[in-house]
Parts: sequence; C-alpha cells; structure tokens
Amino acid sequence: MKRKVYIETSVISYLTARPSKTIIGAAHQQLTRSWWERRFEYDLLVSQSVWQECAEGDPDAARRRLAALEGLDVLAITEDMISLAEALIAHRLIPAKAIEDSLHIAIATLHHVDFLLTWNCRHIANPVIQEGIAEYLEQRGLFLPIICTPEELLGGQDDE
Repeated sequence: MKRKVYIETSVISYLTARPSKTIIGAAHQQLTRSWWERRFEYDLLVSQSVWQECAEGDPDAARRRLAALEGLDVLAITEDMISLAEALIAHRLIPAKAIEDSLHIAIATLHHVDFLLTWNCRHIANPVIQEGIAEYLEQRGLFLPIICTPEELLGGQDDE
C-alpha cells in the first residue's frame, strides 16, 4: 500500500513557478521537481483549501498551479477539521494570521495521512511549532503526520 501524502500549496507553487532568481528559491524548485518525478510512489492528496489558494494571484501562475493539481484526490474539509484548526489557533500553537496553515495541519491529521509535504517552514514545517501541536493532539488521541519538505521526503537517494 502506498503512503498517503497531503501536498500543501507551497509545494505546488515551487513546482510551477517561473525560475527563481535566488539560490534558495532555485534549490527548492529543483528539489520539488525531483520529488515530483517520484510522486507515483505515493497516494497524493490535496484539499479544497489547496485548490482555492492555488487559484489566487496572477492568472497565468494560477493556471499552472491548478493544472498541476489535475487528477489528484481532493480530501473533504469537515466541521471537525475547522474546529481543530481553530483550536490550534486558540491555544496559540499557531499564530492567528496563519489560519490556512492550521487548517492544512488539521486536514492532514484528521484524514490520517502519513506525510504533510510543505515548504512552509514558518508555521508548518517548524519543529518548535510541531512539538506543541503533537503534544496537543496526543492529549486528544490524535497523531500529527510527519511534516516534511520535498527534500526530506526524497531522502538521501544515491544517484546511479
């Protein structure tokens, strides 16, 4: 059985963006493309929230982002997920300005995915924030998915 990966919006943004002029941005783009080539090893999942975020902004960029989402399974967003996202904010585990980030975490958690894939290291792939969220969830009988970047999910694969 394939592992389930919830893909957060930042991954799709790096995948489809015009070439970055910064070293870090270009590296994130290349790593994302390298992981995307291996995406068939996983069951890829997004949510309506990802679709909405990908549709925003520059029309040409939005078109590229939405095209990348075609064919991916879309997870439902339930009232329980919204409540959990709000609770993460209310308990100050995630800043109030990052409600969408909180929702991504809640969706991935309550759909019991294996990995939440993101380049958002401020509010999602942040080990200090993850520690608090994991403790909060564990007290409620829930488990935080492994949150990682495409680089981490690629692993240390040897080039042959």
